[in-house]
Amino acid sequence: MSEIMEQFLLKLNIKKFYMYVFDYGAPIGFKIAVKHPDWIESIISQNGNIYQEGLGSKWATRQDFWDHPTEEKRNSYKTAFAAKTIIGQYTFGTRENTVSPDGYMLDIAYTQDEGYAQRQLDLIFDYQNNIKAYPIFQKYLRDNQPKLLAVWGKNDPSFIYPGAEAFKKDDKNVEVDLVDSGHFALETHAKVIAQMIKNFF
Repeated sequence: MSEIMEQFLLKLNIKKFYMYVFDYGAPIGFKIAVKHPDWIESIISQNGNIYQEGLGSKWATRQDFWDHPTEEKRNSYKTAFAAKTIIGQYTFGTRENTVSPDGYMLDIAYTQDEGYAQRQLDLIFDYQNNIKAYPIFQKYLRDNQPKLLAVWGKNDPSFIYPGAEAFKKDDKNVEVDLVDSGHFALETHAKVIAQMIKNFF
């Protein structure tokens, strides 16, 4: 995915940009940043983790899957693609009736695509390689000290907010802001986060 995005940027001749990363986009973006540090003007990381401190409790189960993979364990993750689970990913940690159904209904529609589940299961298994790359991403921060805004939905159970605070260990140009939301913080705090970005940069 990072190679595809790198080629996309080269095709458009975009070699200077502010990078906004979220979820899977964090390792994708940081792989590009490591390879092309001169491309990165500044970074916004919104629940985009690159630290062990930011991994919630569910990652212990995933570590067991990675260390001792079986077809049964792999198939157990198909529950993540159930409509109820997807809605929960969007609404957990948010105030009632603050999340529009647009986002999660679109995600639910994607699950109907043939091969969707297998592609997602491949990504879940491969995510271990992103975690193994965390020290490389952290070294990029130490070496380059980019201006970085870490804004986090503080109620995210997947990438917990200590992952936002951890950026301060390696980069002196970091601001951390926690908002009262979940994983998809833009669903409830888009205007707030946009103002944070404007204020910081």
